[in-house]
Amino acid sequence: MTKLVVSLSPHAHGNDSVEKNMYGVIIALIPALLVSFYYFGIGSAIVSLVSVASCMFFEWAICKVFLKRQPTLLDGSAIITGLLLGMNLPSNFPIWMIIIGSLVAIGVGKMSFGGLGQNPFNPALVGRCFLLVSFPTEMTSWPVQGQLVSYADATTGATPLALMKQAIKTGDASVLDNLPSAMDMLLGNISNGMGAGTIGEVSALALLIGLAYMLWKKIITWHIPVSILATVFVISGLMHHVNPIYADPAQVLLSGGLMLGAIFMATDYVTSPMNHRGQLIYGISIGILTIIIRNWGAYPEGMSFAILIMNAFTPIINMYVKPKRFGEVQAKNK
Repeated sequence: MTKLVVSLSPHAHGNDSVEKNMYGVIIALIPALLVSFYYFGIGSAIVSLVSVASCMFFEWAICKVFLKRQPTLLDGSAIITGLLLGMNLPSNFPIWMIIIGSLVAIGVGKMSFGGLGQNPFNPALVGRCFLLVSFPTEMTSWPVQGQLVSYADATTGATPLALMKQAIKTGDASVLDNLPSAMDMLLGNISNGMGAGTIGEVSALALLIGLAYMLWKKIITWHIPVSILATVFVISGLMHHVNPIYADPAQVLLSGGLMLGAIFMATDYVTSPMNHRGQLIYGISIGILTIIIRNWGAYPEGMSFAILIMNAFTPIINMYVKPKRFGEVQAKNK
Protein backbone atom coordinates (compact mmCIF):
# COMPACT_ATOMS: atom_id res chain seq x y z
CA MET A 1 0.00 0.00 0.00
CA THR A 2 1.39 3.38 -1.01
CA LYS A 3 1.49 5.91 1.79
CA LEU A 4 0.75 9.58 1.24
CA VAL A 5 3.58 11.60 2.73
CA VAL A 6 2.57 15.16 3.63
CA SER A 7 5.33 17.63 4.45
CA LEU A 8 5.07 20.76 6.56
CA SER A 9 3.29 23.78 5.12
CA PRO A 10 3.28 25.79 2.93
CA HIS A 11 2.14 23.55 0.10
CA ALA A 12 2.39 26.07 -2.71
CA HIS A 13 3.63 24.83 -6.07
CA GLY A 14 4.34 26.69 -9.28
CA ASN A 15 6.01 26.17 -12.61
CA ASP A 16 8.78 28.71 -11.94
CA SER A 17 12.41 27.64 -11.96
CA VAL A 18 15.77 29.34 -11.72
CA GLU A 19 16.48 28.64 -15.39
CA LYS A 20 13.09 29.91 -16.56
CA ASN A 21 13.41 33.21 -14.70
CA MET A 22 17.05 33.73 -15.64
CA TYR A 23 16.42 33.23 -19.33
CA GLY A 24 13.35 35.45 -19.03
CA VAL A 25 15.60 38.27 -17.79
CA ILE A 26 17.98 37.62 -20.69
CA ILE A 27 15.09 37.97 -23.14
CA ALA A 28 14.07 41.23 -21.42
CA LEU A 29 17.60 42.58 -21.93
CA ILE A 30 17.54 41.97 -25.69
CA PRO A 31 15.86 45.29 -26.69
CA ALA A 32 18.45 47.36 -24.80
CA LEU A 33 21.25 45.21 -26.19
CA LEU A 34 20.04 45.65 -29.78
CA VAL A 35 19.73 49.41 -29.34
CA SER A 36 23.31 49.53 -28.03
CA PHE A 37 24.49 47.62 -31.12
CA TYR A 38 22.67 50.15 -33.30
CA TYR A 39 24.18 53.21 -31.63
CA PHE A 40 27.66 51.93 -30.72
CA GLY A 41 28.20 49.17 -33.27
CA ILE A 42 31.20 46.89 -32.92
CA GLY A 43 32.31 48.39 -29.61
CA SER A 44 29.09 47.32 -27.89
CA ALA A 45 29.31 43.84 -29.40
CA ILE A 46 32.93 43.35 -28.30
CA VAL A 47 32.32 44.50 -24.74
CA SER A 48 29.17 42.36 -24.36
CA LEU A 49 30.67 39.19 -25.85
CA VAL A 50 33.91 39.42 -23.85
CA SER A 51 32.02 40.10 -20.63
CA VAL A 52 29.62 37.17 -21.06
CA ALA A 53 32.32 34.74 -22.21
CA SER A 54 34.73 35.61 -19.40
CA CYS A 55 32.01 35.43 -16.72
CA MET A 56 30.99 31.98 -17.95
CA PHE A 57 34.61 30.83 -18.07
CA PHE A 58 35.40 31.99 -14.54
CA GLU A 59 32.27 30.37 -13.12
CA TRP A 60 33.14 27.09 -14.85
CA ALA A 61 36.78 27.25 -13.72
CA ILE A 62 35.98 28.09 -10.10
CA CYS A 63 33.38 25.32 -9.88
CA LYS A 64 35.77 22.77 -11.40
CA VAL A 65 39.07 23.73 -9.80
CA PHE A 66 38.22 25.22 -6.41
CA LEU A 67 34.72 24.07 -5.42
CA LYS A 68 35.06 20.60 -6.99
CA ARG A 69 31.45 20.51 -8.11
CA GLN A 70 29.46 20.43 -11.31
CA PRO A 71 29.50 23.82 -13.09
CA THR A 72 26.20 25.72 -13.08
CA LEU A 73 26.52 27.46 -16.44
CA LEU A 74 23.18 26.27 -17.81
CA ASP A 75 21.10 28.09 -15.17
CA GLY A 76 21.76 31.38 -16.98
CA SER A 77 23.02 33.33 -13.97
CA ALA A 78 26.58 33.72 -15.29
CA ILE A 79 25.19 34.93 -18.63
CA ILE A 80 23.09 37.58 -16.86
CA THR A 81 26.07 38.70 -14.77
CA GLY A 82 28.15 39.03 -17.94
CA LEU A 83 25.42 40.92 -19.79
CA LEU A 84 24.77 43.34 -16.92
CA LEU A 85 28.47 43.92 -16.30
CA GLY A 86 29.01 44.63 -20.01
CA MET A 87 26.01 46.93 -20.14
CA ASN A 88 27.53 48.95 -17.29
CA LEU A 89 30.71 49.65 -19.26
CA PRO A 90 31.62 52.14 -22.02
CA SER A 91 31.67 50.70 -25.53
CA ASN A 92 35.42 51.31 -25.86
CA PHE A 93 36.42 49.64 -22.60
CA PRO A 94 39.71 47.65 -22.88
CA ILE A 95 39.28 43.91 -23.18
CA TRP A 96 41.78 43.00 -20.45
CA MET A 97 39.95 45.24 -17.99
CA ILE A 98 36.64 43.56 -18.86
CA ILE A 99 38.21 40.19 -18.04
CA ILE A 100 39.45 41.48 -14.67
CA GLY A 101 36.01 42.90 -13.91
CA SER A 102 34.41 39.55 -14.80
CA LEU A 103 36.81 37.72 -12.45
CA VAL A 104 35.90 40.07 -9.60
CA ALA A 105 32.17 39.85 -10.36
CA ILE A 106 32.08 36.03 -10.46
CA GLY A 107 34.99 35.12 -8.20
CA VAL A 108 34.52 37.74 -5.46
CA GLY A 109 30.93 38.88 -5.85
CA LYS A 110 29.36 35.45 -6.34
CA MET A 111 31.41 32.27 -5.97
CA SER A 112 33.35 33.32 -2.85
CA PHE A 113 30.02 33.24 -0.99
CA GLY A 114 29.08 29.81 -2.32
CA GLY A 115 27.46 30.64 -5.65
CA LEU A 116 23.97 31.51 -6.81
CA GLY A 117 21.54 32.21 -3.99
CA GLN A 118 24.19 32.92 -1.37
CA ASN A 119 25.80 36.17 -2.55
CA PRO A 120 24.78 39.23 -0.49
CA PHE A 121 25.71 41.74 -3.21
CA ASN A 122 24.81 41.93 -6.88
CA PRO A 123 27.84 40.36 -8.65
CA ALA A 124 27.71 42.59 -11.73
CA LEU A 125 27.70 45.71 -9.56
CA VAL A 126 30.60 44.37 -7.50
CA GLY A 127 32.57 44.05 -10.75
CA ARG A 128 31.49 47.46 -12.01
CA CYS A 129 32.36 49.31 -8.81
CA PHE A 130 35.73 47.55 -8.65
CA LEU A 131 36.48 48.73 -12.18
CA LEU A 132 35.25 52.24 -11.43
CA VAL A 133 37.56 52.57 -8.43
CA SER A 134 40.51 50.84 -10.12
CA PHE A 135 40.29 52.36 -13.60
CA PRO A 136 38.39 55.66 -13.21
CA THR A 137 39.68 57.22 -16.42
CA GLU A 138 38.64 54.33 -18.66
CA MET A 139 35.33 53.94 -16.82
CA THR A 140 34.41 57.59 -17.36
CA SER A 141 35.47 58.00 -21.01
CA TRP A 142 32.19 57.89 -22.88
CA PRO A 143 32.18 57.30 -26.67
CA VAL A 144 29.74 59.30 -28.75
CA GLN A 145 27.16 57.47 -30.78
CA GLY A 146 27.86 56.28 -34.29
CA GLN A 147 31.21 54.62 -33.63
CA LEU A 148 30.30 51.73 -35.95
CA VAL A 149 33.86 50.89 -36.99
CA SER A 150 36.20 52.36 -34.40
CA TYR A 151 36.66 50.69 -31.02
CA ALA A 152 39.90 51.64 -29.30
CA ASP A 153 40.03 55.14 -30.87
CA ALA A 154 36.38 56.11 -30.38
CA THR A 155 35.64 59.80 -29.89
CA THR A 156 34.49 60.59 -26.36
CA GLY A 157 32.34 63.35 -24.85
CA ALA A 158 30.61 64.53 -21.69
CA THR A 159 27.40 62.75 -20.65
CA PRO A 160 24.12 64.35 -19.54
CA LEU A 161 24.95 63.40 -15.95
CA ALA A 162 28.26 65.26 -16.20
CA LEU A 163 26.41 68.40 -17.35
CA MET A 164 23.97 68.07 -14.45
CA LYS A 165 26.89 67.80 -12.05
CA GLN A 166 28.58 70.82 -13.65
CA ALA A 167 25.44 72.93 -13.22
CA ILE A 168 25.32 72.09 -9.51
CA LYS A 169 29.02 72.78 -8.94
CA THR A 170 29.04 76.10 -10.82
CA GLY A 171 25.57 77.21 -9.81
CA ASP A 172 24.90 78.02 -13.48
CA ALA A 173 21.52 76.70 -14.60
CA SER A 174 22.23 77.66 -18.23
CA VAL A 175 24.54 74.63 -18.48
CA LEU A 176 21.40 72.49 -18.50
CA ASP A 177 20.33 74.06 -21.79
CA ASN A 178 22.83 71.73 -23.49
CA LEU A 179 21.04 68.62 -22.24
CA PRO A 180 19.17 66.48 -24.79
CA SER A 181 15.39 66.65 -24.61
CA ALA A 182 13.51 64.09 -22.53
CA MET A 183 12.22 62.50 -25.76
CA ASP A 184 15.74 62.12 -27.15
CA MET A 185 16.89 60.56 -23.89
CA LEU A 186 13.92 58.20 -23.94
CA LEU A 187 14.81 57.01 -27.43
CA GLY A 188 18.57 57.10 -26.88
CA ASN A 189 19.31 59.84 -29.41
CA ILE A 190 22.21 61.49 -27.55
CA SER A 191 23.80 63.62 -30.31
CA ASN A 192 25.86 66.84 -30.70
CA GLY A 193 29.10 65.11 -29.75
CA MET A 194 27.82 64.19 -26.30
CA GLY A 195 28.84 60.91 -24.68
CA ALA A 196 25.90 58.54 -24.28
CA GLY A 197 27.18 56.72 -21.19
CA THR A 198 27.38 52.97 -20.79
CA ILE A 199 26.11 50.70 -23.53
CA GLY A 200 23.13 49.53 -21.46
CA GLU A 201 21.76 52.93 -20.47
CA VAL A 202 21.53 54.51 -23.91
CA SER A 203 17.77 54.02 -24.42
CA ALA A 204 15.29 54.24 -21.55
CA LEU A 205 12.50 53.05 -23.86
CA ALA A 206 14.30 49.78 -24.58
CA LEU A 207 14.73 49.20 -20.85
CA LEU A 208 11.06 49.96 -20.20
CA ILE A 209 10.11 47.38 -22.83
CA GLY A 210 12.19 44.88 -20.86
CA LEU A 211 10.38 45.92 -17.68
CA ALA A 212 6.99 45.41 -19.32
CA TYR A 213 8.04 41.93 -20.46
CA MET A 214 9.21 40.89 -16.99
CA LEU A 215 6.04 42.21 -15.37
CA TRP A 216 3.94 40.38 -17.96
CA LYS A 217 5.80 37.13 -17.33
CA LYS A 218 5.70 37.78 -13.56
CA ILE A 219 9.47 37.46 -13.33
CA ILE A 220 9.50 40.50 -11.04
CA THR A 221 6.86 42.67 -9.38
CA TRP A 222 6.43 46.42 -9.75
CA HIS A 223 7.39 47.32 -6.19
CA ILE A 224 11.16 47.84 -6.49
CA PRO A 225 11.46 49.56 -9.90
CA VAL A 226 8.41 51.77 -9.44
CA SER A 227 9.39 52.82 -5.90
CA ILE A 228 12.91 53.76 -7.07
CA LEU A 229 11.75 55.71 -10.11
CA ALA A 230 8.90 57.43 -8.26
CA THR A 231 11.20 58.47 -5.41
CA VAL A 232 13.80 59.93 -7.77
CA PHE A 233 11.12 61.72 -9.81
CA VAL A 234 9.42 63.31 -6.78
CA ILE A 235 12.60 64.42 -4.99
CA SER A 236 14.30 65.73 -8.13
CA GLY A 237 11.07 67.53 -9.07
CA LEU A 238 10.97 69.29 -5.70
CA MET A 239 14.64 70.23 -6.01
CA HIS A 240 14.14 71.58 -9.52
CA HIS A 241 11.17 73.63 -8.33
CA VAL A 242 13.20 75.16 -5.49
CA ASN A 243 16.38 75.77 -7.52
CA PRO A 244 16.68 75.53 -11.34
CA ILE A 245 20.34 74.43 -11.15
CA TYR A 246 18.89 70.97 -10.56
CA ALA A 247 17.74 69.30 -13.76
CA ASP A 248 14.16 68.66 -14.78
CA PRO A 249 12.87 65.45 -13.10
CA ALA A 250 12.06 63.79 -16.43
CA GLN A 251 15.65 64.28 -17.60
CA VAL A 252 16.97 63.01 -14.27
CA LEU A 253 14.81 59.93 -14.56
CA LEU A 254 15.96 59.16 -18.09
CA SER A 255 19.67 59.83 -17.59
CA GLY A 256 22.52 57.58 -16.56
CA GLY A 257 22.07 54.07 -15.27
CA LEU A 258 18.92 54.79 -13.26
CA MET A 259 16.57 52.77 -15.46
CA LEU A 260 19.04 49.92 -15.94
CA GLY A 261 19.70 49.69 -12.22
CA ALA A 262 16.09 50.02 -11.10
CA ILE A 263 14.74 47.46 -13.55
CA PHE A 264 17.46 44.83 -13.88
CA MET A 265 19.88 45.14 -10.95
CA ALA A 266 17.96 46.27 -7.88
CA THR A 267 15.37 43.54 -8.60
CA ASP A 268 17.88 40.70 -8.24
CA TYR A 269 16.09 37.94 -6.28
CA VAL A 270 19.02 37.08 -4.02
CA THR A 271 20.03 40.58 -2.92
CA SER A 272 16.60 42.26 -2.56
CA PRO A 273 13.95 41.88 0.19
CA MET A 274 11.50 39.00 0.05
CA ASN A 275 8.15 40.70 0.70
CA HIS A 276 6.44 43.67 -0.88
CA ARG A 277 6.65 46.05 2.09
CA GLY A 278 10.35 45.39 2.38
CA GLN A 279 10.78 45.92 -1.34
CA LEU A 280 9.11 49.33 -1.12
CA ILE A 281 11.42 50.38 1.73
CA TYR A 282 14.38 49.06 -0.24
CA GLY A 283 13.36 50.87 -3.44
CA ILE A 284 12.62 54.20 -1.76
CA SER A 285 15.96 54.04 0.04
CA ILE A 286 17.82 53.36 -3.22
CA GLY A 287 16.08 56.34 -4.82
CA ILE A 288 17.06 58.67 -1.96
CA LEU A 289 20.67 57.46 -1.92
CA THR A 290 20.92 57.85 -5.70
CA ILE A 291 19.80 61.48 -5.51
CA ILE A 292 22.25 62.20 -2.67
CA ILE A 293 25.24 60.62 -4.43
CA ARG A 294 24.41 62.13 -7.83
CA ASN A 295 24.07 65.67 -6.51
CA TRP A 296 26.62 65.83 -3.69
CA GLY A 297 28.89 62.81 -4.13
CA ALA A 298 32.19 62.49 -5.97
CA TYR A 299 30.66 60.61 -8.94
CA PRO A 300 27.96 61.88 -11.30
CA GLU A 301 26.23 58.48 -11.14
CA GLY A 302 25.07 57.05 -7.82
CA MET A 303 22.86 54.13 -8.78
CA SER A 304 25.44 51.35 -8.42
CA PHE A 305 26.61 52.46 -4.99
CA ALA A 306 23.03 52.99 -3.80
CA ILE A 307 22.03 49.45 -4.77
CA LEU A 308 25.11 47.89 -3.14
CA ILE A 309 24.49 49.84 0.08
CA MET A 310 20.91 48.63 0.23
CA ASN A 311 22.01 45.07 -0.64
CA ALA A 312 23.83 45.18 2.70
CA PHE A 313 20.61 46.24 4.46
CA THR A 314 18.45 43.54 2.84
CA PRO A 315 18.93 40.99 5.68
CA ILE A 316 17.88 43.63 8.22
CA ILE A 317 14.82 44.56 6.17
CA ASN A 318 13.89 40.88 5.88
CA MET A 319 14.30 40.49 9.64
CA TYR A 320 12.13 43.40 10.71
CA VAL A 321 9.61 43.62 7.86
CA LYS A 322 8.01 40.21 7.91
CA PRO A 323 4.62 39.16 6.55
CA LYS A 324 2.08 37.79 9.01
CA ARG A 325 2.51 34.06 9.42
CA PHE A 326 -0.21 31.86 8.00
CA GLY A 327 -2.62 30.94 10.80
CA GLU A 328 -1.00 33.28 13.31
CA VAL A 329 -3.34 34.66 15.94
CA GLN A 330 -2.52 38.06 17.31
CA ALA A 331 -2.66 38.21 21.11
CA LYS A 332 -4.97 40.89 22.41
CA ASN A 333 -3.54 43.53 24.66
CA LYS A 334 -4.93 43.25 28.13
